[in-house]
Amino acid sequence: MLKPYACLALFCSLLLPSFAHADDSDVGCVTTEWKLLGANHKVCVSAFNDPDIPGVACYISQAKTGGVSGSLGLAEDPSNFAISCSQVGPIEIPAKLPKQANVFRESTSVFFKATRVTRIWDAKRNTLVYLAVSRRLVDGSPFNAISTVPVKQ
Repeated sequence: MLKPYACLALFCSLLLPSFAHADDSDVGCVTTEWKLLGANHKVCVSAFNDPDIPGVACYISQAKTGGVSGSLGLAEDPSNFAISCSQVGPIEIPAKLPKQANVFRESTSVFFKATRVTRIWDAKRNTLVYLAVSRRLVDGSPFNAISTVPVKQ
């Protein structure tokens, strides 16, 4: 059985947004629906560099819920997003690059939902594949988007 302080630590870790291995930055947002009270609904674009592959940058756009609940951080953002990755400098694939690694994570609700980007190395085609998935702890989610970066030798 978990001790009360262990339960509290687990609960707090689920509440805090986590940006695993990503140096992300907000590029900008566009309002999609005006709200009388609270923030407007919007689509925001963030950029991050692949932490293991210098020379690759990705942009991810995500819908953000506004209104009072969105302003307070209590709303669940919809699973609407897109991703585009590109070569922004020389690419060298490390010798021990894992076939698959998580390179970005952003919480999209107070509880149990996040957008994650996983990099998959397709050695046969010499291509980096970036797969964005909306993940739910309960019931999963089919929402996903993909972007590829061919590595020219």
